[in-house]
Parts: sequence; C-alpha cells; structure tokens
Amino acid sequence: MYAKVIVDITHEKLDRVFEYRIPAELEGALKVGMEVIAPFGLGNREISGYIVDICENCEYEANKIKAILRPAEKRNSIEIKLIELAAWMKEHYGGTMIQALKTVLPIKKEERMKVKRYVRLLLSEKEGKEKLEEYLKKNQKARVRVLAALLDNNVLEYEFVIHKLNVTRTVLRALEEQGVARIESEQVFRNPIKNREQNWQPIAYTGEQQNAIDIFREDYLQGLHKTYLLYGVTGSGKTEVYMEMIARVVRDGKQAIVLIPEIALTYQTVMRFYKRFGDRISILNSRMSNGERYDQMMRAKEGAIDVMIGPRSALFTPFPNLGLIVIDEEHEPTYKSEQIPRYHARETAIARAELEGASVVLGSATPSLEAFYRAGTGEYKLLTLRNRSQKQELPSVYTVDLREELKSGNRSIISRQLHELIQDRLDKKQQIILFINRRGYAGFISCRSCGYVAKCPHCDVSLTSHRGGKLVCHYCGYEMPEYQTCPECGSKHIGGFRAGTQQIEELVKKEFPEARVLRMDMDTTKEKDGHEKILETFANEEADILIGTQMIVKGHDFPNVTLVGILAADLSLYADDYRAGERTFQLLTQAAGRAGRGKAKGEVVIQTYSPEHYAIETAAGQDYESFYQEEAAYRRLMGYPPVEQLMAILAAGEDEELLEKACGYLKTYAERVNKLQIRIIGPTSPYVGKVNDVYRRVIYLKHKDYNALTGMKDKLEQYIEVNPGFAKLRIQFDFNPMNIF
Repeated sequence: MYAKVIVDITHEKLDRVFEYRIPAELEGALKVGMEVIAPFGLGNREISGYIVDICENCEYEANKIKAILRPAEKRNSIEIKLIELAAWMKEHYGGTMIQALKTVLPIKKEERMKVKRYVRLLLSEKEGKEKLEEYLKKNQKARVRVLAALLDNNVLEYEFVIHKLNVTRTVLRALEEQGVARIESEQVFRNPIKNREQNWQPIAYTGEQQNAIDIFREDYLQGLHKTYLLYGVTGSGKTEVYMEMIARVVRDGKQAIVLIPEIALTYQTVMRFYKRFGDRISILNSRMSNGERYDQMMRAKEGAIDVMIGPRSALFTPFPNLGLIVIDEEHEPTYKSEQIPRYHARETAIARAELEGASVVLGSATPSLEAFYRAGTGEYKLLTLRNRSQKQELPSVYTVDLREELKSGNRSIISRQLHELIQDRLDKKQQIILFINRRGYAGFISCRSCGYVAKCPHCDVSLTSHRGGKLVCHYCGYEMPEYQTCPECGSKHIGGFRAGTQQIEELVKKEFPEARVLRMDMDTTKEKDGHEKILETFANEEADILIGTQMIVKGHDFPNVTLVGILAADLSLYADDYRAGERTFQLLTQAAGRAGRGKAKGEVVIQTYSPEHYAIETAAGQDYESFYQEEAAYRRLMGYPPVEQLMAILAAGEDEELLEKACGYLKTYAERVNKLQIRIIGPTSPYVGKVNDVYRRVIYLKHKDYNALTGMKDKLEQYIEVNPGFAKLRIQFDFNPMNIF
C-alpha cells in the first residue's frame, strides 16, 4: 500500500504531494488526514506530513519510494483539527483532499511581515550628556540631533528619526557601533479596524432575549454543545443575543466566529461588536489585501483576538480554543461555496463544532427550510423571538397588483400608491429604501396583463427563455416554443423584465428632483470601502432614497427609514429553481423589516403580478410559520430538500461529443450500481450550456437519505478515476445545490 503525503504544511506548500510506501506493520493503522513522520530529501531528514490519499499502486518505481517511519505523536494543534475537517469535507462534498485542504487553510504562503522599528538610547543620562558635549565639540550636528532627542525620550520611532530629524542610516549605524543607541524591530500585525470608539453600555434584555440567553448559558455550563436556531422577527435583537452568548464563551478563554452573508453587512455589524469587545475582534473579507488577511489569521492563531467576523471563509479561522460559531442570516445562499468542494457553511460549521467541542447558533427572521425542518425534528434547539426588541410595531404592508396598474394606464415601474408615499416621506424628512428584486433573474416569461408564467409540466419550476425562441426546463430538459401571446388571456404584453437599478435611479431623480438619491449595486461598490461609504452616508441621513438590490435589505438598521418599496417581487418568484418561493418570501420579509425600526411606524409597498401567491401573501403578513407549512407541502409533493436530498453531477469539457458520451456512461453506471432506488434525472443542458467554448451538462440524483447519495458519489468518483476518458473533463458534485445549473 502507498500513501500520498503533503509535507511542510506549516508553510502551506500545498500544491504538491509525495508518495511513500506504507510499511507492513502500519497497514490498516494509517488513515487519510493522519499526521505521519517520513524521511525527506537527500539527507533523509525526518519531517511531518499529512496523508491525503491511500492507494494500492504508485506512480513511480516502487524500489525508489521511501517508507513512512511512524505516525506522529498525538498533538492537539489547530492544523490537525482543520485537517480532520478537510477530510470530512472531502467525504461529504467530493473533490480531492488537496482541494479541501486549500479551502480550510486559505493562506497559501506567508506574506511579508509588517515591521515597526525604534531607536533606543543605551547610555545613562550622565553618559549621554557627556557624549553630547563630545559631539558638539566635533560639530557632528546629525549625531547631536539624535542624542538630544533620545535624552528627552529614551525610545524614538525609527521613521521619526530618519524623516523628522533628517538623519541618515549611516549616522544611526555609527551610533550603534559606538554603543550609544540600538535599532530594535517588532512585528506589527495589520489591523483592518482602526480608530473606533468603544462605548458599549449594558442593555435591558426583553423576556424573550433573556430566555434564549439563559437556555444557552445553562447548556454551556453543563458542557452541552448543541446547534441552536435563533428564529426572531426583524428587529427582535438577535445580534444582542449573539453578543451575550459570545461574552459567555470569551469569559472562559474561548473564541467565537461570527459569519455574515455579505461584505455589505460588515460595517454595521463590526461597529456593534467593537463597542462590546473592543480590539479583541477582527474581520475577514475578500476585499482585504493578502497581507491583511494573513495578519488576521496569525492574530487569531496567537490568541490576540477573541471574535472573528466575516463571510463564509471566516469559518476556517485557526482559533486554538473555539467555543462558538454564529451564522447570522443563516438562510442566505452565499453560505454555499461555488468552488470545489461545494460545501455549505452551515453543515461545515456544525462538523467543525463537533470536532472541537463548540456550539453553533443559526440566526434568521426567515430560516431556511432545512434549518426549520431540523428544528422540528429536534436536531436543532429552537429559540424564538416573536417581538421587536424596542416594542416597535411591525410595518404595515400593502400589496399592489401591477396588472391593475397596467389596466388603469400606469406603465411606470412605480405604482401610484408608492409614488404618493415617497412624496409624503420626502415632505416629512424621512428616508426611503427602494428595492429591486433581481435575485434569481434568469429570463423567465410572464404576462403583464394577467400574471401568467410559463412552467414545466413535470417539475413545477418556470421555463427559461433561450435563444432560438425556446422555453427550456433546467431540471429535466423539457422544451417548448416561446409564446408570442399569453395563452391565458391573449395579451401581447408577455415577455421578460428589463429594468435595472440604474434605470430606476434615473426615473426617481426625474420624478422627485428634490430628493437626494443613492444607488447601491455592484457598479457603485467596486472600491475597497464602497459598501461602507454608501451605508455610512445613508445612516448619517445625507441621502433621502437608497436604491439597490438584495445587498441593501439584509440586517441594516436605519431608524429614520419609514418606507420600503419593493419594485419587482416576481423576479425571484419565478426563477427556474425549486427554492424560488422560499427566496422570494425571505427577500420580501427582510426588505419589509427595514421599515419602522425607529420611533415612527413603517410602511411597505410590495408591487407584484402575483398577489395571490402564498409567498407574497405570507410575506405581506410577516407570517413565517404559514409560509413554511405551504412550502414544506410543496417540497414533500415534489421530492425536494429538505424532505428529500438532491445531488447534482456537473460535467464540463471542450469536446461536446465526448461530454455527451461521458454523461451517458455516468448515468448508465449509476443505474447499474443503484441498489437503493435513487432517482436519476438527466443528463440535461443547464441554463448556460456553453461558456468560453466549454460545454456543460448536469445529472440530478434524488433520495431521502443523504448517506445514500454520498455513497453513490464515492462509487462514481472511483469509476471516474479508473476510466481515462474522464481525464479531459471536469466533474463536480454538488449536494442540495443553492442554484440550479
């Protein structure tokens, strides 16, 4: 037997594996992920490494391959915990061990250290004054300047001496040689949070908040590490509950990770945590430099911080004594990775917590169906906040039927009612958010006159418009010609939606010339601090109207916002995805929750062509439980997660004929080894069938048992490995995908 080993993992040289022979006495004792000691290099020096694969054959001459010496001594290091997590991810999401390791150890190489230098006086005051007299007599002006300054202050910053005292490095070297002064250096970690004021004051918790805190505390003190679902309406004070739970584990010398779904949320979230925990927090996000990211990882590893806040990648912060992982807005699809391994942060966080003896708290006003389903089965412990923390009323929500607007002659994207309410808020000096719901927009066809949407008769998802006048289902491949007139009412107003944030901004400025308007989308937030600048401007009430996509309606707290307009609720409702109803409900409820968080009551206008759809009706009523019952019944009927599990096999390659043949072989093999009655659908072409001359296909597999699908994944991976024809293709596995391909 042979083992593929990654060596020198402390420096993260992960791009190469070395093959070693497993001695007979160690066969069966070594496993993937285990740390071993092996000879390395010409001198056969002993080095530690991690096994990433075990196989019967080797790629090199067997007589030239060295043998593993022994397993490493048991160590409870951070790296070993993350290696175990990588092995779990490989098993549950597919891909290679190296890909999993690169995910959990994201810093590929050590970045150049940031160093701060000082000049320290080595002489006593008496000796220093004598030396100063000597320099004055010799007219050594530069040395006089340095020594005089050092007599006033024994330690000076190096940059101050060089630039302010106008002294050369040669002069400083001369002072060192004479034993007058010494240049000292210390490593300085870059801190992305600067000059913030810490002024947290203890708050009075509501009864519901206190109950959630007490349940967590009692479990924690008993050594029970559970997964909790904190389900609370918008504005119910979930963040305050998180912070109290974090304070509990920090008092015990443990650390916490707080995951947030978008960079846009970082600013307000960080400020709230900074007021409570001061410099003991840090952040990670994709807009930081490599040096900043490296420094935050090192600060965490060395125990310099207690709380790390960031998106999905922050889950792998190398804390030595992790006590709690919080996932805020746990329903967000951004917690699902689009890279191999296609892991979900929620499941991976729970796996890491189990490995390290930590707790997990999932928080949302609109929990994912998976989380609420598991809370119902007792797998998660449900904590509920039904009221806003400051006792504010939930906003009044009005639904506007855009079909009626069209009939009455209003072709504008802003309904008459919303127009009147915007003007009213501008007159009252209150703020407005206009949200365009573009998430999931993928070219579905709808009728503006009656609201009809073309759907697949087999999968109950919308058909998508393709070039060549075809409507296609991306689950089963069903096709039909595109409609020219509505089959329900005969109207010619049938087609796709074309308005974006920029067009809406122009319309709003034209209709309300006195309003100060901000737009927040990918174009306006390209700069490093783009999100923060726009949100800070709006929070300081330097703008009246904020226009944007989903990034403006998640978790933000603007007390002066009393009106939220949702301009196109249907865009996500009829995406070609079984999660479309869930995502629509979540977005609308989150958007509505931005209104009325201050003293004045809020109002919300939902503009839609489908006011009778249960996702729209329940969102207008802020009624999650009713929505859950409707949506769960639909999932049960159609066999979709969380009732059943879904695995997508994604195949891509430059040769379309080879791709078609390979997918056919994969399906045939899956059918042959299918002992558990797994349903196999496809292969079919995804929404975008070719990108940069690379063709794509997808096969779906369904079963009630997740382990049945991972078992099938293992068999297919083995089949792919032994068949060289697959070498020219890229095959990925995606479990319960957040997006349909």
